[in-house]
Amino acid sequence: MRQSTPKVPARYYTRLDELLARDGFDTSALLREAGIEPDAFGAPEAMLDLPRVERLLALIAERGARSDLAFDLGRALKVSAHHIVGYGMLSSADLGDALRFVARYFGLVMPTFRARYHVDAQTAELRFTPETAMGHQCLEFHLEAIAVAAHHEIRDMSQGRLPDYRMQLSMAAPRHITRYSAMHEAACRFEAEPTPGVRLRFPASIDRHPLAMADPDARSMAETRCQTLLRNAAAAGKVSDWVAMMLREASGGVPSLRELARILNVSPRTLDRYLGAEGHRFRALANDARNAHAVRLLRDTDLSITRIAIELGYSDAANFTRAFRRANGSSPGRFRRDHAGSDDSA
Repeated sequence: MRQSTPKVPARYYTRLDELLARDGFDTSALLREAGIEPDAFGAPEAMLDLPRVERLLALIAERGARSDLAFDLGRALKVSAHHIVGYGMLSSADLGDALRFVARYFGLVMPTFRARYHVDAQTAELRFTPETAMGHQCLEFHLEAIAVAAHHEIRDMSQGRLPDYRMQLSMAAPRHITRYSAMHEAACRFEAEPTPGVRLRFPASIDRHPLAMADPDARSMAETRCQTLLRNAAAAGKVSDWVAMMLREASGGVPSLRELARILNVSPRTLDRYLGAEGHRFRALANDARNAHAVRLLRDTDLSITRIAIELGYSDAANFTRAFRRANGSSPGRFRRDHAGSDDSA
């Protein structure tokens, strides 16, 4: 896991700064209000604390910025924006080698996310998952930007010969969903992942697509440099915050300890030990997340109690009712009646 106060490369948000300035925003004032010094913001190797990024995105939303900023940010990013990682990708022998390279060193591209690339007889799959806890707004912004950037970067590397493929996102369909139709090769599905993340599923043949700028010596140099940077990158942080976020953002039931451990590439016992060292138990975190989701569904939807029980992964409505009563002191039906028309989003 990453530092308790993780940092991300500022270079990606300078593109966001350009988009906002084009829309008439006073970007210097926005940056200062978010606690970011404009002069330091544009430095080539500048890094930003994630809490400041979250504050900046919150301010942008409060000022009424358009909903498709993350989409345009992703579209504006090029492989070269990833510095030495991008150089390694472009000098790779084929597209599969480039995607393996970026997956291996994605911690240098966006330290708050993890990338994985896997190929079998039928499918080449690229998957991105968050590795650091962040708020819902910040998470969805980054999921969209990463997904759109990956589409355009892979399309550029394939010289426009990208086959039809499936893009699956955990986020809800955005207000600007029609813009996704411009990504002609991608069949996009929203709320299609059980835990937060993005999954791109291509025909396996994409793995062997040769790259025009293949250069073994340049690729070797980039690999050596990336290995050094990765060894120097800070590690270790609060696992419990990440687990709580993954549980909070999950859809279609609460993910198991084993499923979350698999994402981190550790054993369930190791993940449980990390949580225990921070004073948490997985069962308690899962129960809290499930109850918070139940409260939202009862307040904000007209779904039946049985349907909510299924949505939360309970075997039947009776088990859900007993668990909800233990946590909240009333039955789901009574809770819904007592909070009918409430504007409280807690």
